[in-house]
Amino acid sequence: MAASAAGLAMPSVWTRPARAAGQVVVRNPGGAYSDTQKKFVYDPFTQETGIEVVIVPSTMAKMLAMAKSGTTELDVADAGLDGLLTLEKAGALAPIDYASWKHTDPNDIPEEYRSKMEVGTNLYSTVLGYNKETYPTGKQPGNWEQFWDAKAFPGSRMLADMASGTPNLEFALIADGVPMDKLFPLDIDRAFKSMSRVKPYIKKFWDTGALSAQMMADKDVVLGSIWNGRLQAIAAKGAPLAIEWNQHMLQIQAYGIFKDGPNPKEAQLFLDFAMSPKPNSGPGLELNYGPINRRSFDLLPAATVANLPGSPENLKRSFLQDVRWWDENRAKVNTIWSKWILT
Repeated sequence: MAASAAGLAMPSVWTRPARAAGQVVVRNPGGAYSDTQKKFVYDPFTQETGIEVVIVPSTMAKMLAMAKSGTTELDVADAGLDGLLTLEKAGALAPIDYASWKHTDPNDIPEEYRSKMEVGTNLYSTVLGYNKETYPTGKQPGNWEQFWDAKAFPGSRMLADMASGTPNLEFALIADGVPMDKLFPLDIDRAFKSMSRVKPYIKKFWDTGALSAQMMADKDVVLGSIWNGRLQAIAAKGAPLAIEWNQHMLQIQAYGIFKDGPNPKEAQLFLDFAMSPKPNSGPGLELNYGPINRRSFDLLPAATVANLPGSPENLKRSFLQDVRWWDENRAKVNTIWSKWILT
């Protein structure tokens, strides 16, 4: 999904009933994601508790500035886990009170998706996308080593740019023989050597999800790394595209609670409700994002589950991106990337 930090539209208020007992102020990425959360989380939360949900647009820069000032208008941040780690390092987040949860059993949230300060809300993934007209299903590259083999699988390709958040160093290492469970810490030098081998066949390194989808829809490229939701959205509109789920990379959209937010009690209750099975299933139904609560999968049609990141079957073919490693090494990788991309 890759949550955007760009400013959103004017604040929205979901109407509260007469018994309203306060409010909770939430930052989210906007767009279809916000609409889905309204339907499955915000409105049901208000109906259940009487607490209104107020959506306020905020960039990462603004959230960090509020953290430094010690005052914030926000209670909850709904953002990529990498962004929440930045807020955590700035001292902006409060511990999540899992012990107080009544709507959600914290044990239904896998440990790798929750921490003291953050809890995942849904999963998206970077996958190997392909054009079915060029590669009929069954004849597409079945892994990243084959993606790297431009002789056996000819065709224009794309990979993620540094400006997208992280370049695809993980896939470069997998293509070079590193097992998925041995990727981190990434061997940066080895990854760039592998990237250099495929670079002549890369038509463009994409910097936004919209660009990656457009390139595949227009057949500018016939193979590429792409966020699953982006590909599935254009495939649903008729584009002859499909996903090879083998060796896909899981990424986390997550919640964090602001330490100095105006409504701390309501914020804790909101997370408890939002992470329960039914609310957490919404993005799976409408956005192709996998739920975090493992019980949410039981509420979804089998055909839907089969095409979601984090589903029991797809989980076997995936690895989780280590955002803490990227947080500590992004500057170093960026320096190397800036020189490498020009050679």
